[in-house]
Amino acid sequence: MSGRLQLQAGQYSIAGRKAENQDSLGIRYPEGEALVLKGVAAVIADGVSASAAGREAAETCVKGFLHDYYSTPDSWAVETAAGRVLGALNRWLHGRGHASHADAHAMVCTFSGVVIKNNRAYVFHVGDSRVCLVRNGELECLTRDHHAVVGADRGALTKAMGAELNVEIDVFRANLLPGDCLLLTTDGVHGYLDPVVMTGLAAEGDADEIARALVDAAYSAGSPDNLSAQVLNIEHLPVEDVEAHYERLTSLAFPPPLEPGQRLDGYRIVREIHASRRTQVYLASPDAGGEPVIIKTPSPNFVDDPAYIDRFLNECWVGRRVNSPHIVRFIEPPQNRRCLYCVTEYVQGPTLREWMNDNPLPTPADVRNLIQQIAIGLRALHRLEMVHQDLKPENVLIARDGTVKI
Repeated sequence: MSGRLQLQAGQYSIAGRKAENQDSLGIRYPEGEALVLKGVAAVIADGVSASAAGREAAETCVKGFLHDYYSTPDSWAVETAAGRVLGALNRWLHGRGHASHADAHAMVCTFSGVVIKNNRAYVFHVGDSRVCLVRNGELECLTRDHHAVVGADRGALTKAMGAELNVEIDVFRANLLPGDCLLLTTDGVHGYLDPVVMTGLAAEGDADEIARALVDAAYSAGSPDNLSAQVLNIEHLPVEDVEAHYERLTSLAFPPPLEPGQRLDGYRIVREIHASRRTQVYLASPDAGGEPVIIKTPSPNFVDDPAYIDRFLNECWVGRRVNSPHIVRFIEPPQNRRCLYCVTEYVQGPTLREWMNDNPLPTPADVRNLIQQIAIGLRALHRLEMVHQDLKPENVLIARDGTVKI
């Protein structure tokens, strides 16, 4: 994947059966460097109906976050920037509301926000509005309601923006894939729709149409509340940063020893090529056809060794970034793979060590040719500020056409 983040955003909000709409929502989709450095932000807030200033509180949270988040230093992490902004907003709401010395004028609201930067969704949440992820026809709620039942038919928020001087914001991370759909809703919507219904509606139409369909369906289901929905359809993701890459891969299990004929995520194992205490290397054939590949798996001996896992992940990360005919090409594994492994091209030919054993007295021209190609491969690494750290004849391959690959 390359290029920049691309998504389709939509939203819809109505008062419903209430006289006033105390929900507020907004999306900021910047251009240029701000898109890369800050990402896309979507925010939804629901003013507490018991407070006369609920609508003002919700609008303040939405407008304040969408303005102030993009005003924070570019060097700040997303969690740091959003946390500082939300802390300041909460203190302002609390101070403004309590200055009147009347609970009815307290500025209290829920808050659910998403910042999509690079390949991740950063979720910030307090209250009972929600953020859900729809992927491959299944809905997962990324937030938990801060809500308690009081009596037989009454409910109350246990946390909200502006209710206390300090508020603890729930923070979540979710790695994204192209085709994912994020839904932000107030309780007037998700409180009256089955998750299966929401999943079905999320699969139809563009983002604006989905948002309206969610609101209309909840209204038809009898929702007496304000109704608001936001939809973010992920169309394209940029190159994954190393932190996101590591976080996703470390959640994968180590594969078991593989036998010829066994299948793994669309590959059929042909034979084992090499096995050591640290790794296993297999020749595999894609089920979809095409050239054979190499699958390299980490050794189960190191399943509890963070340093080993880090080195294995780093090799996979480096391999994906380098583009040189003299570096073994890494192949993108299936997105929904079950285990941790690397996939590379299959280079048919001897290692440099084997070539040296077969040619104990090589000509100067042959040596120059080999060294020049190795140097080109190393320069490709150095241009990306990378050092191989384990260059030796056993780690250099010579293809049948004479191409040398590190």
